[in-house]
Amino acid sequence: MSAVATFSVALANETATARLMAEVALLIGPGDVVTLSGDLGAGKTAAARAMIRYLADDDALEVPSPTFTLVQTYDLPPYPLLHADLYRVEDPSELEEIGLSPLPDGTVALIEWPERAGAALPEDRIDIALSHRPALGPSARAAEITGHGKAVKQVERLAALRSFIETAGYADAERRHMPGDASTRSYARLQRGAESVILMNAPRRPDGPALYAGKSYSAAVHLAEDVRPFVAIGQGLRERGFSAPAIHHADLDAGFLITEDLGRVGFVEGDPPAPVVARYQAATDMLAALHAKPLPDHLPLSTRESYA
Repeated sequence: MSAVATFSVALANETATARLMAEVALLIGPGDVVTLSGDLGAGKTAAARAMIRYLADDDALEVPSPTFTLVQTYDLPPYPLLHADLYRVEDPSELEEIGLSPLPDGTVALIEWPERAGAALPEDRIDIALSHRPALGPSARAAEITGHGKAVKQVERLAALRSFIETAGYADAERRHMPGDASTRSYARLQRGAESVILMNAPRRPDGPALYAGKSYSAAVHLAEDVRPFVAIGQGLRERGFSAPAIHHADLDAGFLITEDLGRVGFVEGDPPAPVVARYQAATDMLAALHAKPLPDHLPLSTRESYA
């Protein structure tokens, strides 16, 4: 029997559902499968629509229910996504005819009515079961989120992420998608009125075998294996008069940060895009000033911990 992790959340309205689906989107990637189950009207399509619009960063994106088309595909900025509704599927053997068995490689699959797929569903997946909660209000729902197989760690991390956001005081903030970088990290803007901060999800990088003088590749070339280097170096830069994002909340062990939002201004702008020379010059001047300062071998993280 495969491993399973489960937790439940109360969703007061569609806005709360949208926040949950944005958080799920922050933790998944190509090849992952998310299923949405529940009775008619439980909010499965609304949840799928919220995730797709979050990933597209477009609140007005048309996301029709695939009840009649069965499968709708989206070429979203982070990865392709297919949205399937299996309500009209009568036998799992039909999934091959509509391109769902096997599922396409390199694609996130978002599947409503997964029970119609039977044993054809992959073992590694996140199941979200939605149900009405009329005692809490006409639009209230409950969601039971279960991770199977490799998705157990994702669901455990989702529970930890929601706890971190709530403890930091941003449970009611709107989640806005941000592009990722060439790492295992992912980001979202948390917006509340005029306030905007950055949520960083930085799971610990898995280390490899010893390759260089008893060190793994990441250790030998000083790749950031968790958020500690980011926190220590940012603090060290600010202490020396340089600008670095202020860190408002941190869970160093889990790898979650809420930081200052430095805005959307980039080094390349315009149509067609072109480098902004003054900004590159300012960056060059900053690097020259940084290299002119003596730098320590260790940077303090706390009164008990430092980063070398």
